[in-house]
Amino acid sequence: MALSQIAHFALSVAFFGTLAFILGVIAENKKPAAGTPIQGKDVIICKYPSDPTIALGILSIFSLLISTGIGFTSVFFPYKGKAIKKSILFQNMTLLVFFIVALVVFVLAEGMMMWATITEGLHRSLNVHHDLQTQCPTAKTGLFGGAAFLALDASLFWLVCQMLTQNVRADYFDEDDPKGDYGQVLATDYDANGAGLTAAKV
Repeated sequence: MALSQIAHFALSVAFFGTLAFILGVIAENKKPAAGTPIQGKDVIICKYPSDPTIALGILSIFSLLISTGIGFTSVFFPYKGKAIKKSILFQNMTLLVFFIVALVVFVLAEGMMMWATITEGLHRSLNVHHDLQTQCPTAKTGLFGGAAFLALDASLFWLVCQMLTQNVRADYFDEDDPKGDYGQVLATDYDANGAGLTAAKV
């Protein structure tokens, strides 16, 4: 049951993190380089092509938010009904460092994606300019793509945090490590076979 819970958390974090990345990359590719300036009376009206850049940016923002929410929950979730105090979890310096890095990368990714999406939306809505030299700009090139890669990085850091959490829990609750048991069985078999071979030679 616990393995199933761990797997569900990991798959959800990876799915929504990857989705945020893909949506961000598509938004970057779909974003026009600039709008078309149309001369009006003492103004320039910018006409932008119909594209899904803003919608993709919004979806990417929510996907990353969901991925981070699940990743955050996976660190403190009481697997097998056994809760562990935060103070005990964060005594592990490796977990603490990755947890902080995951939060920082999330904030950077979310902030950059929101900045790009809001900027693009403002360019589309405030498209009448009194500056007759305006080139009808769009959001800065690279913002959507950069935010997309940071979103993917954030989800990967949350996955690492989940794995480190399982290690801390195993040590704290003195849970059996299947790898350790398997290694012990092999060592026992080896010793028994070695003794048998020695006896046969005698």
